[in-house]
Amino acid sequence: MRTRKALDRWVPGIATMHGHGREGLRHDVPAGVVLAALLVPQGMAYAELAGLPPVTGLYATLVPLLVYFLLGPSRILILGPDSAVSPLVAAAIIPLAVAGDASHRVALAGALALMAGALMLAGGLARFGFVTELLSLPVRLGYLMGIAVTVIVAQLPKLFGFSVHASSLLPELRNFIAGLDRTNTTALALGAGSLVLIAVLRRVAPRFPGVFAAVVGATVLVSTLGLADQVPVVGDVPSGLPRFGTPGVSLEELKRLIPAAVGIAFVAFADTSALSRAYADRLGQEVDQNRELAVLGIANAAAGLFQGFPLSTSGSRTAVAENVGARSQLTGLVGAALLAVLLLFGTGLVQDLPTATLAAIVIFAVLGLIDVPAMLRLRRWRPSEFALAMVAFAGVALFGVLWGVGIAIALSLLDFIRRAWRPHDAVLGRVDGMKGYHDTERHPEARRIPGLTLFRFDAPLFFANADVFRERIRELAREPGVAWIVVAAEPITDVDTTAGEMLRRLNAELDAAGIEFAFTELKGPVRDRLIRYGIRDEIGRHRFWPTVGAAVSAFVEETGSDWIDWEERGEDPASVTPAAAPPRPRAG
Repeated sequence: MRTRKALDRWVPGIATMHGHGREGLRHDVPAGVVLAALLVPQGMAYAELAGLPPVTGLYATLVPLLVYFLLGPSRILILGPDSAVSPLVAAAIIPLAVAGDASHRVALAGALALMAGALMLAGGLARFGFVTELLSLPVRLGYLMGIAVTVIVAQLPKLFGFSVHASSLLPELRNFIAGLDRTNTTALALGAGSLVLIAVLRRVAPRFPGVFAAVVGATVLVSTLGLADQVPVVGDVPSGLPRFGTPGVSLEELKRLIPAAVGIAFVAFADTSALSRAYADRLGQEVDQNRELAVLGIANAAAGLFQGFPLSTSGSRTAVAENVGARSQLTGLVGAALLAVLLLFGTGLVQDLPTATLAAIVIFAVLGLIDVPAMLRLRRWRPSEFALAMVAFAGVALFGVLWGVGIAIALSLLDFIRRAWRPHDAVLGRVDGMKGYHDTERHPEARRIPGLTLFRFDAPLFFANADVFRERIRELAREPGVAWIVVAAEPITDVDTTAGEMLRRLNAELDAAGIEFAFTELKGPVRDRLIRYGIRDEIGRHRFWPTVGAAVSAFVEETGSDWIDWEERGEDPASVTPAAAPPRPRAG
């Protein structure tokens, strides 16, 4: 029994097979059939986007589906090649690959998948699932929009039936415009028609696999009208299942792939984590994000060993699976089985598929990465975050997707430091009719206690803002008549060693000026740090109170202040008109 429970926990696919009844099969098998119709064209399209032979997209779909069926913690999440990750793969392997050598590109992509998978697996085992939270929403919106624009520009020549050679957005756009006189009108008609068909079906019949319809329609047209010699097509696709093997790349090439592997691991799990949490909430399920990260790493490593390339979670394919009634990962298993049948016996069915249709599939997919309403909300709510999003977009557009992802991550961290560097702070006072002590800037009618300054600092104290805190306290100490400065420290969640040393010097400085320095509402872990630093003893154990009210009472008792607030006058709070708060300041 114990072994069975362990298997059910760590290999959920076994539990799914044991617990699946006829009702579950009735939903998951048809959902898997519909899913397979989407897996084939999207897998091939994203392989082309990654700069690889189309068949590798089928390999990179089949193997991860099997791995996630066995190990995946989420009920209906679908793994596979992704529109956000494939451009990163292309940016990493194309500069290293021997020109015209497709097998070298496949080897480099496999090594990249192994490296990214190892990083994700190690991160999951080390419980580093939280790291994706470092990528803020504005920066994420910006870099995804940058990836989308870069991909669209790269796919436009294929949509128009010709090819260009360039390595970044602006040269690609320039070369595309210059090559418009080489447009293949037949290929353009097929590609544009596919794009319109997918878009129309998505709007009028969202449950119908429009991508599958476009692929079948374009392939049938090319085959029946004999257009294979007039437009670029996929051509012969090798039959058979992917072969197991270690990618043959040099040590020097592995070293040069490391930055890309880190970026891919970060981006892939950021997407997977967000989608996993969203579906877990919708399905009333709890998902361990560290296990999600580890399983995603295993799936990537497996893809690298079976002629695949790095992958992530697919929002569109997961949405299709949900819409057609998927109940478990058996849906993915059915899709993988049908994909295997195609690889063994049906690869000839896709040889007349025009590459313009694949370009249309990619373009439509990445259009979903451009979230215009969210960008407009950012601009309206907080212009500074909108500016961050645009900088992240420019980083991807101007410097490429790999550098752009690095810039996006750096911007997220810098934005956090910027906010924590000069956080909001407040001098607190008493407002008649309102319990507690409140920001005197927001409540100009608030009364301050003569001789006592209550100061609130709304951020952790660390190396970047320690001097800001000290200068603010010095300003308050220069006010006439100040005898005590009490820090209302509830928002302070940490004090690092740099800030601790600053507090030590600041206390000595205030003591020399005859001003008492004290704290109230300290959180337990922060108090423990001050004890370890020896700061509590230097300030004095009697200068730490649990509440602001206790600190005020101690001040009144020790100094003989004649302070009396509205509660002490015996007034009923309901009889006092509360002070109206001023309008909120504009965001940004």
